[in-house]
Amino acid sequence: MASVSSDVLLPNKWDAAHAAKLSEPERLLYRSNLLGSDLRITNFGGGNTSAKVFQKDPLTGAEVEVLWVKGSGGDVGSMKLDGFSTLYMEKLRALKGIYRGPDYEDEMVGYLPHCTFNLNPRAASIDTPLHAYINKPHVDHMHPDAVIAIAASKDSKAITQEVFGSDIGWLPWKRPGYELGLMLEKFFTDNPDTKGVVLESHGLFTWGDSAEECYTTTINIINKAIAWFATKTDGVTVFGGAKHHSLDASQRRAIASTLMPRIRSFIDRDERKIGHFNDDPAVLEFVNSQKLKDLAALGTSCPDHFLRTKIRPIIIDLDPAQPDVDGIIAGLSDAFAAYREDYKGYYDRCKRPNSPAMRDPNPVIYLIPGVGMLSFAKDKATARIAGEFYVNAINVMRGADTVSTYMGLDEQEAFDIEYWLLEEAKLQRMPKPKSLAGQIAVVTGGAGGIGRATCARLLREGACVVACDIDADGLATAVSDLQSAFGKDVVRGLPVNVTDEQSVIKLMHDSCAEFGGIDILVSNAGISSAAPIDETSLAVWQRNMDILSTGYFLVSREAFKIMKLQDRAASMVFVASKNGLVASPGASAYCTAKASEIHLARCLALEGAPYGIRVNVVNPDAVLRGSKIWTGEWREQRAKAYDMEPDQLEEHYRKRSMLKLNVLPEDIAEAIYFLASDMAAKSTGNILNVDAGHAPSFTR
Repeated sequence: MASVSSDVLLPNKWDAAHAAKLSEPERLLYRSNLLGSDLRITNFGGGNTSAKVFQKDPLTGAEVEVLWVKGSGGDVGSMKLDGFSTLYMEKLRALKGIYRGPDYEDEMVGYLPHCTFNLNPRAASIDTPLHAYINKPHVDHMHPDAVIAIAASKDSKAITQEVFGSDIGWLPWKRPGYELGLMLEKFFTDNPDTKGVVLESHGLFTWGDSAEECYTTTINIINKAIAWFATKTDGVTVFGGAKHHSLDASQRRAIASTLMPRIRSFIDRDERKIGHFNDDPAVLEFVNSQKLKDLAALGTSCPDHFLRTKIRPIIIDLDPAQPDVDGIIAGLSDAFAAYREDYKGYYDRCKRPNSPAMRDPNPVIYLIPGVGMLSFAKDKATARIAGEFYVNAINVMRGADTVSTYMGLDEQEAFDIEYWLLEEAKLQRMPKPKSLAGQIAVVTGGAGGIGRATCARLLREGACVVACDIDADGLATAVSDLQSAFGKDVVRGLPVNVTDEQSVIKLMHDSCAEFGGIDILVSNAGISSAAPIDETSLAVWQRNMDILSTGYFLVSREAFKIMKLQDRAASMVFVASKNGLVASPGASAYCTAKASEIHLARCLALEGAPYGIRVNVVNPDAVLRGSKIWTGEWREQRAKAYDMEPDQLEEHYRKRSMLKLNVLPEDIAEAIYFLASDMAAKSTGNILNVDAGHAPSFTR
């Protein structure tokens, strides 16, 4: 192996002592998770692993050979044991007797359930035959960038021989499926001493007699490719050299946050989209290069890449030396029309008589010189992963173009995978989207009881959520809890001081850079104060107005600007108070500021209606549990006003209510969700009291 820096090579993480304690299926899982932990080895959801294990048949009690192989739709890096399909090897071999040839290979997928061992409900992958027919007990199929760069080169067969010698063979492109499984079987039968094979434009297969041997072979083969490229590309100009220079990080993020809401207005008419921004060095090197347009037009090579990224990206032709963002925005309509027309031409040229109808013709990947890459998809994880896949594609193009000529997959082959009837069937089995899927919510006061409950409620319905608060410690705790419950992709925590105009503007731009725009604003930041009017200082009065009136104005104004740009239905929900409708003794500053919120919402409902922006109000009352405003002075002051002890307040408010019920943060969150969702699509300018019944607060 060529001498290269150790931090460039993949580490061998196999722990023999740990592995010795595991069963064979558990060692397969251990191996799979190790391989999937590094994107240089395989992309998310890409590749698969298998082991042939002898187990007792649940009916006959006889020892039978069982194929454990990653099931359909799983990810080797994060899967558990239940992610593997299990199939009788005897039955898989018997399938060869009924195979009718390449024109009928898709029908073989329908026979795989008949081979299931022990009633395992995990659906078998299309790649099952690729593992079954290699006569080795352990098989890995990975998509390492370094090996795909060889596989996607014009002279990939010769390079494979140069890099690996007789250890690794080579097979020409063949779509994954039953026929490829038979090709692999024949290759291994003819070349029993090899350690693996490179599949043209696809990836790498390796095998071994033990889990450790298979893992070690996989790592060593990939490292051989990495080291070979390191020597071949050292000091060599890549991608034809730089045509542009990157803007600084703050400028890149600002341009991304400006473009993303506008892009959403063009691409999510039929399905709402979430965005992701990536300006990693590998991305910037590519988007700034001389060969950007030529290489991007060739599309990706590996099937997993273009299934996630479409056959090719769109280039947003910004000149970073003179970044005319307004000009770019003005040209988006024509740019998208041209892309959609090009995609339709690709569909029309390649479609078969039984092809599914054309899917969404909008781009997934957006390349911007000087700025980076945007990716858009139905949810944040899919958008992020699509971007990661395109980074894999960039790495492949970098290697192939430097040592040879990069070859994208043939257009017809690409189409036949993108519109594969088996892939279409898988898409049709996908669960129905949740009610807020593809929507982005910003929740101020996100660290408090109502704020946290609201974030959780919106997340449960599929929204991406930006929780924001001035309380950094409280926000960090809330975000950590929410991410633990719902995943890191869908939750962001951003600081904000709602009384500071620049802080609010930054919040909205950062929200756009994180997710692509804003569809739901929950204005919930709050404080409380109580004092007789003659004891209310100007400072107390002004603080209430600053946070509860001016703060709501600033947050809604900036969100309104973004919602207009998106040109799509959107919603604002103000969390006010029954005190905005009903006077309360000794709390004039608070009550007046809350009344201001309510009237601001009414005004915004008028202005927002022509743009599909609905604005409604939730009026809570006496939400004590988890509430920050009910800690400290406010609780003491209200208890004093009612001549009782502070710990008697919750019971006092329950008894005071008409329904004799306590109001909890989750109750307010439910009302907010209702008003933000399509269930309230025809409601704007309304007030929803959540107070367990308080007759003076009835709206008139």
